[in-house]
Amino acid sequence: MADVDTVDTIEIHVRVNGTSRRETVRPRLTLADFLRVNCGLTGTHLGCEHGVCGACTVLLDGEAVRACLVFAVQAHEAEVTTVEGLTGPNGRLSTVQAAFREHHGLQCGFCTPGFVVSVTAFLAENPKPTDEEIREALTGNLCRCTGYQGIVNAVRAAADTAGTAVTEGPA
Repeated sequence: MADVDTVDTIEIHVRVNGTSRRETVRPRLTLADFLRVNCGLTGTHLGCEHGVCGACTVLLDGEAVRACLVFAVQAHEAEVTTVEGLTGPNGRLSTVQAAFREHHGLQCGFCTPGFVVSVTAFLAENPKPTDEEIREALTGNLCRCTGYQGIVNAVRAAADTAGTAVTEGPA
């Protein structure tokens, strides 16, 4: 690959929420901006744009990453899942999404997509977490509205739902 400082655009191939996309992008276009602008997926929110708040969290090949810290070209040949991609067939909410709704794990909703994606990845790695592990897992995402108790309750409920937290998404 050529030096990115001397290249105007680079062609990438990425699967976003199961859909294959071939795009020509600027080398320094962030994955967050690619998802929002090029793909029209505005569920990936931009908060701090420094990787601190977690609002832009997406799954990159199954791993939770801050989309504001990843360049779109780094997602070449990868699978990206946004909060929109977690919803099941016919708009059915995933277990994590439903738990956030049922247990008041959101208020204004700005941070919610990042939390939902982060929690989905966390429960895939640790399907039976303790409350302490849940609280530790949530430290990478910031919320200014909820006081976090509803979020902790939502994660606990999703974890207690017989391991279905990450299996109800699209095929």
